[in-house]
Amino acid sequence: MASNLPVVQHTELVSQPTTVDRFLLQIRPQWRAKSLIERVQRLLPVDPSSACQRLLNASLHDLREKIVLAGLDIAKQAAQLHSLPTIAKAEDIENLSNNRVLDLSYRMGLLTRAEWRRLKRCYEIRRDLEHEDDEYEAQLEDCVYIFKTCIEVVLSRDPVELLKVTNVKDVVEQAVPQFPEEAFLEDYRNAPDPRQQEIMLFLVSAALDPARPDVVRCNAVEMMKHLQEGTKNPVKIEIATQLQQRVGRAIVDVPVMKVAHAAGVAPYLKRTSRTGYFADLLRRLNEIGYQWRKYERHADILAEFEDVGGLQHCDNDDVAIDVIRWLVLCYIGEPGGMTRYGHRREIFNSDAAAPIIERIVKRFSERDLGRLKSVAMGRAVKGALAAKKGIAQRYEDLIDIAGDV
Repeated sequence: MASNLPVVQHTELVSQPTTVDRFLLQIRPQWRAKSLIERVQRLLPVDPSSACQRLLNASLHDLREKIVLAGLDIAKQAAQLHSLPTIAKAEDIENLSNNRVLDLSYRMGLLTRAEWRRLKRCYEIRRDLEHEDDEYEAQLEDCVYIFKTCIEVVLSRDPVELLKVTNVKDVVEQAVPQFPEEAFLEDYRNAPDPRQQEIMLFLVSAALDPARPDVVRCNAVEMMKHLQEGTKNPVKIEIATQLQQRVGRAIVDVPVMKVAHAAGVAPYLKRTSRTGYFADLLRRLNEIGYQWRKYERHADILAEFEDVGGLQHCDNDDVAIDVIRWLVLCYIGEPGGMTRYGHRREIFNSDAAAPIIERIVKRFSERDLGRLKSVAMGRAVKGALAAKKGIAQRYEDLIDIAGDV
């Protein structure tokens, strides 16, 4: 029971200058200019509970400002999704209770769940301290917990300047391909789910809009590749849902598959849709043929294959093995001879296909490496390897590129 706990005198907190000062020095200059540190330091020797209250009040005020800066549109959407009080204007945020401010900050992505829970605990401690009596007085651990949490989670952190769709639109619509800087990527990583979703849906729409110039569509795809790592999983699931609705019961077409891979959402598409795409890709590869004489048609389809991530999204073993067999036969070539220009080549192979196949194979998974080894046992590849020593060596080179040790 609380009454059995040893009461820590107020002087014990201020006797820990290294701990308290270390926390206070982390507070942003914005709050230092408001003399928060001086007021807290004056209160500590006589009333630690009030000092904690000052820090908690400052944290809640700071969160209100960060909510407004993040965007009323995001606040409104988060409030609607999670049954919080309606947000229509900045005054509505000022009228929120402290508990609701914490909830809204969490739902907007300004706080992680762990940070939200820590601040909620601070609020509970504050309520206990507010009603101090003989059975409960401010303990050293109470004050340190509030100090550490309020400063580390809120008062030490700058407000997040959220990216807007217009910021992304300005970059994507440049005539020259643009690459986002680290600050841009960091702002995206810190954006709450609704803003990330808004940005990704814009990029998906731009990439799939045939009315837009090719450079804009390409820029949109490249932007998605850069943003993919920072996109949160719930956003990826929602983007995949939107793409799947666009596809319906049909197989995934080439533009959608490229966008899905670029956005990092291909694994969330229906397996049957993805399998249908790779089955169609295999059909087109066989239609073209792996023979070196077809080299003029190899580059485009292999570039497409590379743009959808190679085989990483193909779950059908039979299709995957057949595609790898085609890649091997195309890469290793066939016995050479005299060229039309009077030069002798030991091996005839598709020079257009070779560098793309190498890049695709370099990204093979361990499972694909096993498939690559297994196709050598089949009649078509086994016969080709036996035709000439140099051809067998090209196959070994391909194994090495795939990462075999």
